[in-house]
Amino acid sequence: MATATAKTTKADRLLLSPQEPLVAGGPAEEFERRIQEVFKSGQEHLVIDLRGVPTIDSAGIRALVRGHTTAQRLNRRFTLVSPNPRVLETLELSLLTRVLEVVDSLVEAKTRTIPWDRVVAGLAVGLVGLALVGVGMTWPNLGLEGAAPPAAPFPPSGTAAVSGGDGYVLSHHPLFELVKLITAALIGMLVTVVHRQYRSERQPNPTMDQAQVLLCVSGAMMMIIIGGNLARAFGIAGAASIIRFRTPVEDARDITILFLLMGLGMAAGLGALAVAGLGTVFLCAMIPILNMFSSERPRTMLVEIIAEEREFPTAHVLHVFAVNGVLFEPREVSQGDEATVKYLTTLKPTDSLEDLSAQLMGDGKKGIKNVSWSSPKRG
Repeated sequence: MATATAKTTKADRLLLSPQEPLVAGGPAEEFERRIQEVFKSGQEHLVIDLRGVPTIDSAGIRALVRGHTTAQRLNRRFTLVSPNPRVLETLELSLLTRVLEVVDSLVEAKTRTIPWDRVVAGLAVGLVGLALVGVGMTWPNLGLEGAAPPAAPFPPSGTAAVSGGDGYVLSHHPLFELVKLITAALIGMLVTVVHRQYRSERQPNPTMDQAQVLLCVSGAMMMIIIGGNLARAFGIAGAASIIRFRTPVEDARDITILFLLMGLGMAAGLGALAVAGLGTVFLCAMIPILNMFSSERPRTMLVEIIAEEREFPTAHVLHVFAVNGVLFEPREVSQGDEATVKYLTTLKPTDSLEDLSAQLMGDGKKGIKNVSWSSPKRG
């Protein structure tokens, strides 16, 4: 039986050329396992030359889809080259040509693609940051010009567009406050987009993304409401003290980003747009820089494995853990009609829970009924 051959075409690119039908019963499963091993080895770009593949079925399709999803999760590239008309028709019927990267030649596959998402995010950060700095330098404190008299450090509440020869000009029109809130929202969204692009080792967290934007807006709102009123400041501080985050935050970087966004929102709420703009550009530049020097952090997961019978297939489970380099510690064992064992595992960032579950299940032939993963509860 012909097998897939691999060829390293560049330090960060590997060419995999299967030479047999990618169908269930062995070839497709082995091909899927090979794809996952390549990504685990650290390859940035995997090219699949399909010219030697005459046919493909659902198992082969699954291997390609899992390769694509793994590449997305790890921020890698996965390219299919020159599928024959029969294979291409199967991909089109599965609507995968709209999802997978399919090219006609190896030369086209080797062309380095431009990461447009990061380019657009960088341009947006630069434009918004420069615009805020320009507005802040032209109109310091968004309408507050000149220096406030020492005896009156805070402007009178409710004043609208009051000017004086050696005093200051104030703009407390609601539209100016709306500009501050919009600015805070833009800052929150830009920082969140950049932060999300550099945490690809973890699953997307829409709740955290929305919380970051809303926290930045809330900082601006608080400063707008407080103004120069000390009583309001104490009132809002007392109200904020009763608020607690119920969603666990696993990464310390997320907590730090939340605090920084609160600070940027407060700067926008005060009208210090130049500070807010420079802070946004600086923070968005620091995220990728710090990511370059950060090492991959292992994940800790709790896995519950339920056997089909009273006899637990311990040898099979330990073999899967050993092959994948999973560190484990038995935590709980229960035995009734079905044996259940819980393990506390330490996984590499590149380990796929779906792949590990599939290996543990063993196509339903290893005596395991169910595998479920969860984050360990913090004590």
